[in-house]
Amino acid sequence: MIKTKFCGLKRPEDIDIVNRLHPDYIGFIFWQKSKRNVDPEAAKQLKEKLDPAIKAVGVFVDEKPEFIAELANNKVIDIIQLHGNEDEKYIGQLRKLTGAKIIKAFQIKSTADNVDSSNGEVKTTEERIAAQLTAINESSADMVLVDSGQGTGTAFNWKILEKIDRPYFLAGGINTGNIEEAVNVVKPYAIDVSSGIETDGIKDEEKMKKIIEAVRHS
Repeated sequence: MIKTKFCGLKRPEDIDIVNRLHPDYIGFIFWQKSKRNVDPEAAKQLKEKLDPAIKAVGVFVDEKPEFIAELANNKVIDIIQLHGNEDEKYIGQLRKLTGAKIIKAFQIKSTADNVDSSNGEVKTTEERIAAQLTAINESSADMVLVDSGQGTGTAFNWKILEKIDRPYFLAGGINTGNIEEAVNVVKPYAIDVSSGIETDGIKDEEKMKKIIEAVRHS
């Protein structure tokens, strides 16, 4: 069965909802630029209320490995999700500090600027996407997540995903309107939803329930 992750939880009420609905994973975002940012002490209190059967994922963007490892080793989070420019060397450093599983997120931007920011080289869209897919397939992370961007809530061309040869979390633009296509056509390991389960920036239990039902009936 496809698994479900509800990301961006920050209120006790959010935990109450997921304890009723039982997704497989929930996400706490530790990134100050995000409107869903949660501080470590608040996350600790939320984790204490969370059903132990639900895995808590900590989402980080180019954070210091020591900070991440402390949260993982103190059981504030169960799994680490890297959503920035973290490379293989970074993942190796993190593994020396904690035994927690690691998810590496990748953004596939089929309409983005084709200039490689690392060296200024201009690539065709096809070349850039091919490089992204290679990085996904070869990542040493325990799991990978494929997204259209950092919390943009915009879906990309899911046809591209057919070239991924490992299980992955699918994120980016998933909502109650396209969840059936996501689970029945794309068939990822898990779906990851944040803005798609919100109303006016607040987690919406009805939307969360519809997502859970669609996944479980797939």
